[in-house]
Order: sequence, then C-alpha cells, then structure tokens
Amino acid sequence: MNSVLILGAGFMQGPAIRIAKQKGLKVYAADANPAAVCAKEADVFLHIDLKDKEGLAEAAMKIPALLGVFTAGTDFSASVAWVAEKLALPGPSYQAALNASDKSRMRKVLKEAGIPVPAFANASADSDPLELAKKVGPLPLVVKPVDSMGSRGCRLARNANELKEGWAAAINSSNSKRAILEEYLNGPEFSLDALVYEGQVHIRGIADRFVYFEPYFVEMGHTMPSSYNAEILKEVEDIFVKGIKALGIDNGAAKGDIKYTRNGAFVGEIAARLSGGYMSGWTYPYSSGINLTGEALDIACGKKPGFAKPTTKMSSSERAWISIPGKVESIFGLEKANIKTFVKNVFPIAEVGSTVVFPSNNVQKCGNIIAVATSQLVADAVAEATARDILLKLAIDNDSTMAFINKNKEWAWVRDAFSGLSAMTLASLDKMPDILKLPENTKAAPRVTIAPLPGIDAEEARDWQDRSISDALEAVKLLCKASVGMDGDLVIGAGFWKAFLRGGYQGGVWAIDRVLHKVLHGV
Repeated sequence: MNSVLILGAGFMQGPAIRIAKQKGLKVYAADANPAAVCAKEADVFLHIDLKDKEGLAEAAMKIPALLGVFTAGTDFSASVAWVAEKLALPGPSYQAALNASDKSRMRKVLKEAGIPVPAFANASADSDPLELAKKVGPLPLVVKPVDSMGSRGCRLARNANELKEGWAAAINSSNSKRAILEEYLNGPEFSLDALVYEGQVHIRGIADRFVYFEPYFVEMGHTMPSSYNAEILKEVEDIFVKGIKALGIDNGAAKGDIKYTRNGAFVGEIAARLSGGYMSGWTYPYSSGINLTGEALDIACGKKPGFAKPTTKMSSSERAWISIPGKVESIFGLEKANIKTFVKNVFPIAEVGSTVVFPSNNVQKCGNIIAVATSQLVADAVAEATARDILLKLAIDNDSTMAFINKNKEWAWVRDAFSGLSAMTLASLDKMPDILKLPENTKAAPRVTIAPLPGIDAEEARDWQDRSISDALEAVKLLCKASVGMDGDLVIGAGFWKAFLRGGYQGGVWAIDRVLHKVLHGV
C-alpha cells in the first residue's frame, strides 16, 4: 500500500488527511502536538516537531512505499521540501521553499527579478528600527517577522513609538529573531491558490480578503470568487504567476497574497503550499466543485493531476466572529447557526472556559462561518449575519475584561465598539448616575432594566461586526433578560452604557452581571 507523509495534524490539514485516505494512500501525519485535532484520523501519527527537518527525514525513510510529502496551511513548506529533496520525492527544491517562506529572501529574489514588491529593509534583533526605516521611507511602515504566518507579529507602525514596539513584537514572533520593515501599500488584497506541474502554473482560485483592526492586520473573512473586474484580476494573477516562477517553485502548490494599489499589483507574500484560512479545503471546492487538495496531493505523489474544470459556479463566503478579552462563560447561537439556510459550516474555536482576546492576528478569532449560495450578495449577507448571531458571554471575575473596558494601555489601540457619538448623547451619559435604582429585596434575583440614554436611538454607530446599537441591545436582552426602561427592580444607568459603548453587547452584559453579583452577594 502506497503512503504519504502529511506535515501537520491540525484542523487545516484535515482535508488532506481525509482525501489522501480516499485515494487509497496510507497516511502518516506528523505534528509536535500529540493532541492535534486530526491526529487520530491518520493511519499512523508521528510525534515530531515540524521544525525538526532531520527528524522528519529520518522518520520518512522508514515509511514503506512513500510517494510524497505534503502540507497545507502550515509554516512548514520548507520542511516538506527538505524531506522530499532528501528522499528524491516530488516537490519544489529546498532553496525554492526557503525563498517562499523567509520574507527577507522572498523580497530580495522578487525584487531582483523585477517583480513589484513594497520597498523593504530587514535586519536582526539588535538593529535600530528607526535607522532601518530611513532605508525604506516615511511612516507609516509595516513591521513583520520574516518567518511567521497568520499575521502574527505584524502591525502598522504610524509613529516612532509604534515602530519600536512593533519591531520588538516582530522579533519575538520570529523563530530566527529577524524582522522586516516594508512600505505600506493601500488597496484591496487578494488570496490565490495555484498548482505548479512541470513548470506550468495553473491558477486554482482567487478570493477577496477583508482585513481590519488597524494597526494590526486581521482577516475577518474572504469571498470566492472575487467581485473585482477581469482587468484587475488578470494583473493580480499575472504578478502571482511571475512571482511563483521567480522564486523557483516549479512543482507543487503555491499560495499568494497580492495587493492591488493605484500603482498596480504588488506581491505581499507567496508560499510553497496550499492556503489555510478555509480557502483551499473548503470555500474553493464549494465555489468550483474542484477537489484542489486532491490535485495537490497528486502532484506531491508524482502523479499528473486531472486539472478538472469547474462543475459548479457558487459564491462561498467565510466570516469570523470575535470577542473582547476575557474567559468564556457561555455561548449562544451555535445550534441555530448550524441549521440556517445557506450555511455550509460552523467552525467554533473558542469554547466554554476558553480565554479569549480581541484579535491582533488571524489565530485569535473565536470561530468561522462558511455560507454558500448562487448569489454573492446572499452568501456574504448570510455569513456576516450568522457570525453576528453567535454570542459569547464572559465571566465577571476576569481581569482582562476589566482592563479592556477601562482602556488600559494593552487595549487602548482597539476603538470602542460604538464610537463617534454625538456631543449631545455623550453629555447625557455624563449626567447619568451609574445606578438609578436598587432593589428593596435582595433575596431573589431582581428584574433588571437599563435607564434610557437620551439621543442613543439616533446614533448610527456600528460595532466591530457591523451590529447596530439596537442589534447589540437585543443581544444584551437575550443573554441577561434585561431591557431598556425605568420600571425594573434594579435600574442600571451610566455603568451599563459606558461598558456597552466600549465593549459592545459583551461589555453591557458583563456590566449587568457584575452589578447583579454585588447586589445579590453584597460584594
């Protein structure tokens, strides 16, 4: 029985493990985490750190009838290439994989080949980022570790202090303790997957990315196919293809992030693997009917893929839901989301008991929704609405929630859930007491109402996931049975509104729960 070695046994490698088994291959999956979510789906699990190239190669040599080495959605395409090269298996060269995994090498190779890239400079931990910035251009600049993924350690530096802080964070997020400064490119961003066989590049999907939360770069979702016109997409694809060839990826898979600016398309990143973020394993197959992972596995195992034509034309939309910092006490809405029309998948990440943060990178989100429909407008709307409908209630005794509500330094960068309110509404808030009425009987749970805030109904502010103020108040009512009015046994005022405006529905629920706890327990 022929075998394949898959690096990674996490959720993003699940499709590869399952599809390889469907192809009749015996699957060996390697991961540093023995509790990896898909470890038990492999025929054989190998407990090996994916950074340990020699250990992986030694293990691979002992695998009977090994046809190929593969990964998707990990940082370890260079480890794949190392093992494949050592064992004379199909794949890009190790040098090409390094070109596509080390951002400093990537920028240098692409620039020398005449491929548009942002202006850049890179150095090590002891470099002065202020001096380095003089080689790149004026602020703002983007700071990145040279060897990480998922936007970890990446940020926009808008002033000197942010540049120094960002440089330190990028160095700490880098395995090699190196970072890179780049010119900031303003414009839409696209994610692409491609297969490369015998030097020929075959584009296999292009998506619009939606990135938020400056100064960080957090992808809150993507949509396939792209909504941009054919002229822009051709330029984006052409730059991607040229970049793949310049990096030396002549066999295997390639994933690209391409920015489109007023000066045209620029390479953000190219990796020698299939994409993560649900694109290669979920949204592209849903959109096209093409088994992209299966085709990539064929190449990795030395077989020419069929390069199937699309059998369907659907719109796939992936969107994330997020949280303010704290500890998850309960989750509402998952069951309803799973049976909603057009919803294909609900992927929770945070669960009851999880510690959550407001995301500053792509691995800190709380879960993802995928919706599929014939209409892009429908798919987008359903995915976004369903993500909004999943509500996380936070424990009241977690210091990080208090720090966020109080805008402590760690969280000062996050804008308020509802900002830009009128001076009249803010003046009304300043005049309102924290609590307007306390219950006479504290032996039973009092009925809680929220004192009306004059002017709030006219405000058009929306939270981080596009909830209106009225939508967020409905979420508060759902989670803690409180409504707006003056007729409750316990009437909460400015204490609620300040937490609500800062932390959205979660801040409001947290404020109510804290007051209730104090009333009922006298603390």
